Amino acid sequence: MSRIVVGLSGGVDSAVTAWLLKQSGHEVVGVFMKNWEADDLEDDCPIAQDFRDVLAIGEVLGIEVELVNFSREYQERVFAYFLDEYQAGRTPNPDVLCNAEIKFKAFLDHAVSLGAEHIATGHYARLEGETPNRRLLKGVDGNKDQSYFLYRLNQAQIARALFPLGDLPKPRVRELARQAGLPVAEKKDSTGICFIGERPFREFLQRYLPTQPGDMVTPDGKVMGRHQGLMYHTLGQRKGLGIGGVKDAEDGEPWFAAGKNLERNELIVVQGHDHPLLLSSRLRADQLSWIGPPPEAGHRYGAKTRYRQQDAACVVESITADALVLRFEQAQWAVTPGQSVVLYDGDVCLGGGVIVAAERD
Repeated sequence: MSRIVVGLSGGVDSAVTAWLLKQSGHEVVGVFMKNWEADDLEDDCPIAQDFRDVLAIGEVLGIEVELVNFSREYQERVFAYFLDEYQAGRTPNPDVLCNAEIKFKAFLDHAVSLGAEHIATGHYARLEGETPNRRLLKGVDGNKDQSYFLYRLNQAQIARALFPLGDLPKPRVRELARQAGLPVAEKKDSTGICFIGERPFREFLQRYLPTQPGDMVTPDGKVMGRHQGLMYHTLGQRKGLGIGGVKDAEDGEPWFAAGKNLERNELIVVQGHDHPLLLSSRLRADQLSWIGPPPEAGHRYGAKTRYRQQDAACVVESITADALVLRFEQAQWAVTPGQSVVLYDGDVCLGGGVIVAAERD
């Protein structure tokens, strides 16, 4: 019987993870990670309610539950990077960094100090093989697969990891939660970044970064409106531009954010979902991280440039220890600097990097 520490979030996925492991005869300990000092955001990010749900889960399962505060580590390792990237005009993905630096580093270290042989989370992903050649695979539920967020894990981290939900579809997880009498069986899945909660994103960023208004312009320089800060916009964004129905615009064609001119503090806007400026045939990435052997130049893979995207066929044009260049077989829409590109060989997640630039032919 192994001692396994489960990261309990207060949601149904981690609760069922703990239940499955307890049913298998393991000694299970639950840990609730507090990664954000809520201050006046407490109503928007219901940490207290989530912890009450964790305590209720622990009572039903008959397991010990502990709250551990990783707020300092989160501020230093994740949130500082988050702000730096937005200030530089990019769109970061803090969930990727949170997994690598908090859930599978700070949390893992704490679990080991409790005598755990493994940690387990409610991620929809699978593992196979033995260290040093363990492989990360997609979860069988294609709608819930979360391997994209785990691509920065290394062999030492996945050697200790368990993902009991990887072989299950989400409806089955809900069914098991009801069978087990878990109090969160019908609880809605959380969305978004917890430290922002339900608060409008723009309002949250204004607390930490100064606004820098500028012009929204077409590719030929025509001013179409004003933005309150490039950090509030991401490539492919349609809502919130406020320039619909502008005179001389093509009727019926929505506007999209298509680029940022940092030197001039301009947001480039275009009309039409398939405008050429929104389509990219190549990308460059850095901050590379590979779970096993890196991909090889000239080989064909699948790639995701955002979560829930279908794998896009691509070829590795060049790769070094520091940089990767991919060419897509079909142009990809709104490839965004700051986001992660993750490579797959079938169901196997190879790893990936942070997008530096997207290019057109």
